[in-house]
Amino acid sequence: MFRHLAAALMALAVGTATPAEATPGLVPAADREVVFTVGGTTSYGTLHVPEHRAGQRLRAALLLPGSGPTDRDGNQPPASSPDTLAQVADTLDGDGVATLRFDKYGTGRTGLGAYQDHPERLDYPAFVRQARAAYASLRDQPETDPHGLLLVGHSEGAMTGLLLSGNVRPRPAGLALLQPQAIRLLDLVTLQLKAQVAEATRQGQFTPEQQRVVNTAIDAAVTSLREHRPIVTTDLPPAIAQLFEAFQGPNARFVLSDDAVYPPDTAAALRPGTKVLLTCGTNDAQVPCVTTNALTTALRHAHAGGPGRVMLPGVDHLLHDADHPDTLAPPVLDSLRRFARH
Repeated sequence: MFRHLAAALMALAVGTATPAEATPGLVPAADREVVFTVGGTTSYGTLHVPEHRAGQRLRAALLLPGSGPTDRDGNQPPASSPDTLAQVADTLDGDGVATLRFDKYGTGRTGLGAYQDHPERLDYPAFVRQARAAYASLRDQPETDPHGLLLVGHSEGAMTGLLLSGNVRPRPAGLALLQPQAIRLLDLVTLQLKAQVAEATRQGQFTPEQQRVVNTAIDAAVTSLREHRPIVTTDLPPAIAQLFEAFQGPNARFVLSDDAVYPPDTAAALRPGTKVLLTCGTNDAQVPCVTTNALTTALRHAHAGGPGRVMLPGVDHLLHDADHPDTLAPPVLDSLRRFARH
C-alpha cells in the first residue's frame, strides 16, 4: 500500500529555551525543534524531553494528530485550538516520557511542501509515510530509548499509529488509540450524517419519509464515490450535497485512500503482547463507542496486551467533559497515566 520513501530521512535538532530552575544533578525539562525530511518535504515538530539524569535514555512517544489541517499541538487555527496533543505531551511528561509532535502536511511550518502546486495528489499514504519518518527521527534522538517507543494517536491519528505499528523498526512497545477512527472513513461519515438527519427529524425539520429518502441518498452517494461514479445529489440537503461534492473534488484521492483502510484488519500486524490502550468517550458524537467494537475484538485476536478498551464517561471527541471544556478530562488523564506506567 505504501510507496518507497522518495528521499532519505534526515533528523536534526535545534535547541530552544529551557526552564529557569533545574533539580540538582538532573537535566531540566526542555523543548526543542526537530526537523526531518521525507518525500521532498521538510517537516517540523517539537520534541519535549522531561527532566532526566544526564545520559539517561527515556521512553518516548510519537503523537499523531487527527483529521483535517491539525497541527503539532492538535489545533486547527483559527477555528479550533483545544491544544489536544500539547496537553497529551504535558501529561506524559509527568511519567518521564519524551514526546515528539509535528506539523503534518498542510499545517504549521510544514505546509504542503512537495504538494504545494498539486494538493490534489496528497493522499492518506503520504501522511503515513510522514509519520513513519517522524518515528525514525524520534528513535534517533540522543535521549530516546529505541526499545521504549510508543505511538499515541488521536482520531485519524490513531488509525495512522495502528498502521505504523506493523511496519516500523523497532516495533513500538505500546500503542494508545485515543477516540480512534476504527471503521472505514465513508462508513463513519455515513453514520455521522444519518445521526444528524435523525436529530433534524426529531426537531421537526424532516418528516420520517423525508428522513428515509435522505438516508437512501447518502448510501447511494457513498456507493458512487467508492465506484468512482458521479454522485446524484438531488435528494440530499444542500450542506450534505456540498460535502459529497467536495469529496469528488481535490480531496477525492485522500478520501478514497483513507476509506480503503479498515482498521480492524491492520490489528493483525501488531506484535503479540504489544500494550494497547483504546479509549472511547460516551459523549463522542464523531466516533461513537459502538464503532470501536470490531477493532476491540481484532486487538484481542491479535493478542494485544492491556489496558485495552477504556470507556470514558461524559468525554467528547476532543477529550473534554462538561466540567473540563478546555483541558483533558480526568478519565483521559487517568487512562494515559495507566498506559504510560503499564
